[in-house]
Amino acid sequence: MERPAWAPRSIDISVPSVSRIYDYYLGGSHNFEVDREAARKAMEFLPGLPKIMQANRAFMRRAVRFAADEGISQFLDIGSGIPTFGNVHEVARAARPGAHVVYVDHDPVAVAHSQAVLRDVEDTDVVAADLLKPQEILASAEVQRLIDLNRPVALLLVAMLHFVEDADDPYAAVAELRDALAPGSLLVVTHASYEGIPLPSERAEGAVDVYKDIRNPLIMRSRDEIARFFEGYDMVEPGLVPMPMWRPDTAPEDEDPYSFSGFAGVGRTA
Repeated sequence: MERPAWAPRSIDISVPSVSRIYDYYLGGSHNFEVDREAARKAMEFLPGLPKIMQANRAFMRRAVRFAADEGISQFLDIGSGIPTFGNVHEVARAARPGAHVVYVDHDPVAVAHSQAVLRDVEDTDVVAADLLKPQEILASAEVQRLIDLNRPVALLLVAMLHFVEDADDPYAAVAELRDALAPGSLLVVTHASYEGIPLPSERAEGAVDVYKDIRNPLIMRSRDEIARFFEGYDMVEPGLVPMPMWRPDTAPEDEDPYSFSGFAGVGRTA
C-alpha cells in the first residue's frame, strides 16, 4: 500500500483509524481501504451512519455560531479529528473575526493533517494530547499562547466521549476541564446512544462490535449517563436533545430518521 504524503511515517496504515473512518463517512479523502472496509462493515448493521455523522457536524456548526453570538471568541476542540469543510475555526471566525481556536487530538493522522491545514492560519493551532490528561492540554504551549483561561471558552467534545470507556473515568476528565474554565464558558457535547436509533438495538450492536474489533470500543451511553457530563453546568435551551432538535436551522421533521440517533447539548458554567 502506497503511503501518501499526509500520512505520518509513525502510523500503521494497515490498521483502521476512527478518525479516518469518520472522514470516510463525511465524504473525505483522508482514509484508506482498511478504513473504508471497516466503515462499510459497520454500515451493514447501521446503514444511516453517514447521516448521523452529517447531523453531528451540522450541530457542531450551530453550536459554534451560538457560542460566537454569545460573545465567546476562544474555542478548545478536543477530539477534533481530521479537518473537513466547515471546521470550527472557519465557522467561528466567520461569526466572530479574530477568534482563537486550538484543536486537540491523540491520533497522529489527525494532528499531522491539522498542522498542514492550519500552517498559514492565524490564531489557530493543534495539540497532540489526550482528553484523559487535561493538565497536559491546558499546559501546552499552544493553549497557553492562544487561550486565556480567565475569559470564557467554548469547550467542544463532539463525537469523542463515546470512545472513552467508563474504566478510564471520562467524567473526571471533563470535570477537571470544567474547573479550569472561567464563568460563562460553554461545554458542547454530542454522544452516541442506542436511544433514537430507528433500528432494534440488537441490530445496532453489530456496528458497535465492528469498533470493538478494531480496538476502538464505541460506548453507547443512555441519556442520563450523557447528562452526567454536564454536572456543574446550566443547560442551554433546549437541553440535551437529539442533534436535529438543538436550535435547528431547518424543520427537524425534514431530517433523515437516523439523524436523531444519540444526543447533543450545550451547558454554561455559572
